[in-house]
Amino acid sequence: MPETAAPWTAELDALRAIALDCGLSETVKWRQPCFTADGRNIVILGIRKDHCVLSFFRGALLSDPAGLLQDAGPNTRSAKVLTFTSTDEIAAQAPAIRAFIAEAVTVAAEGRRLPPRPDTIELVDEIEEQLDADPALRTAFEALTPGRQRAWNLLVGGAKRSETRTRRFTKAVPRILAGTGPNDCICGKTRRPPDRKSTRL
Repeated sequence: MPETAAPWTAELDALRAIALDCGLSETVKWRQPCFTADGRNIVILGIRKDHCVLSFFRGALLSDPAGLLQDAGPNTRSAKVLTFTSTDEIAAQAPAIRAFIAEAVTVAAEGRRLPPRPDTIELVDEIEEQLDADPALRTAFEALTPGRQRAWNLLVGGAKRSETRTRRFTKAVPRILAGTGPNDCICGKTRRPPDRKSTRL
């Protein structure tokens, strides 16, 4: 675990052990430990000031009769999180965590998604996943004009492979945080949009 995770190292290690024991594969995405099944993102670990979280990318589609899952943020529909402040809490909820992971793997394999909000853009999975993993990025993306959002969605979604779509959006992050779209001038010297080569990510 990175040094910034030191206050929650034991808790993150406990969550990591459960995820691996459930058969998930571990990787690092968006500078956080992320766990996948057949290449599909299932859960990601994160830390906050006073707790650590296990975030389910499609948590809103999971069965949760006990109401354990919490909203990941005010603008996030799909992701849900479990929050912890001790390894005892993780041990107590271990059966529920395992059940959530098993269902999340099925949901991802079946390609289930929430229906889009009325009058909104249906974003490609790779964009939604990165927005769910980074609330600040989601805020910046949703602050873009609808035209810029559609332009990024078309540019990223135009790639055939998921890895390429993820890479394209990752490279776009600085420009999104700056409030620009793929067709905006970024040289600061002209109002004309950049040529086609410069928009290629």
